[in-house]
Order: sequence, then C-alpha cells, then structure tokens
Amino acid sequence: MTTAPLLVLCALGPEVWALRGGDWTGSAGGPPVLVRTGMGRRRAALAVRGLLTAAPGGYGALVVAGFGAAVAPGISPGDVIVANGVRDAEGNFFAIDSGPTLTEALQARGLTVHTGVHHTADHVVRGLERTALHAQGALAVDMEAAGVLALLQELRPAPPATADGTPARGILPAAVLRVVVDTPEHELLRPVTLPAGLRAWRTLRATVPALVAWHRQTVPAATGRALAPPLVHPHPTSSTLPQEAS
Repeated sequence: MTTAPLLVLCALGPEVWALRGGDWTGSAGGPPVLVRTGMGRRRAALAVRGLLTAAPGGYGALVVAGFGAAVAPGISPGDVIVANGVRDAEGNFFAIDSGPTLTEALQARGLTVHTGVHHTADHVVRGLERTALHAQGALAVDMEAAGVLALLQELRPAPPATADGTPARGILPAAVLRVVVDTPEHELLRPVTLPAGLRAWRTLRATVPALVAWHRQTVPAATGRALAPPLVHPHPTSSTLPQEAS
C-alpha cells in the first residue's frame, strides 16, 4: 500500500522555514509537502482547494501549523496549543479528533502543550477581545484554520449511513497547532516579543518529530522514510513577518 505524504500548511514564510529545517526522518509517504498559503481564511482555503483539486488523494493527512496568540492566562511564549476544535467568527465549530494523539506525541518530546479550542479571527485580536474569547472557551487565536477545515468539510463526499450514528471520516485526517508568540500578559509589538518570537520559532521546528509520529499513527500501514528534503510550495503573499494571529 502506497502512503501519501503529509501536507503542512503555514501562513507565513518564517513558519515554513522553521518547519523545513526540522527532523523529518521516518516521515510516512516520503518528504512532506510544505505550503505557504498567505494570511487569512480565504487565502488558506483557496490554496488548499487548488492543492486537493490538482492532486486528489495526493496527501495522507493535513496539518495547519505556525505561530499564534494565546487568549488564556498562564500560557507562556514557546508553549504549543493543539486544537481539539476550531471555531470561526460566525460561530461555526469544527471538531478535531487528532488533539489527544498529537498532544501526547509533542509531550513525549519534552514540549509544553495545552489542548483546547482555537478561534479563527479575521483581524488581530487584542486586549478585552482576548478576554471575551477566553470566556467563550478558546485558548488560542489564528486567522487560517477554520477556513481550511470548512473547505475540507465542503469537499467531503456524502457520508455513508452508519448503524451507530458514528460521524463519517473527513476527506483528510487533520490537525491544528500553534506555537505561542504572544500572550494576554505580553502582547505583540512589546519589547518582549523579539525573544519570544525566537523561542517560538525554535519550538515550531522542534514539533516536527511529533508531526511525523502523528502522521505515522494516522496511517499505520505506512512504511515511512525521508530520503529528500520537504517539498516547499510557496503561495504568493507579501507577508514576511509573524503576526499576532497568524
């Protein structure tokens, strides 16, 4: 059985750069495909639609990864927040079942991980808005994940009937993680952000072996190996610096 590679989506170039240099040894399906989508739900969804339309069945699983902002207190820059669900600005909720497995893989590699709901916003979130989002149950905020998950749901074929009512599997197994750059206590553009950004960049690179492990568990029939560097497919965008809700 041939296993398709992991598709990794990032909004920004520095996120791709961090992940590209990670240790992808043992990656199921060969080298992963790293894609820079640009910022925002619309760009991310358009990029994924193009990729999946051009290569149906060409990917074994999908990860949205990059930097993000914490909206809950007590989370530090460099911590990882794994999504067990993503909510968008309109209140739609996309459940994700990959959270526990990916969290365990990250913790096994010594990373500090929090698991919870991510909120996908259409703008940079600051101050009291963060407090409100946390009160609604969110741990992190980004600008792309809900767009990607909505597109996967749109492309999913009609589910077959099941006797026990179990939801049908989506078009691709999906995971979402954000490495925290700024927090409610230390918002972006304050002097602390520069060292926090460096810490987050190093942490994002350190997540790679956990992504490999999660993908291999997702496709247990795979005989993965990495014989070449990750394939990088940049998507046109003018964004070059990490944003608070990237």
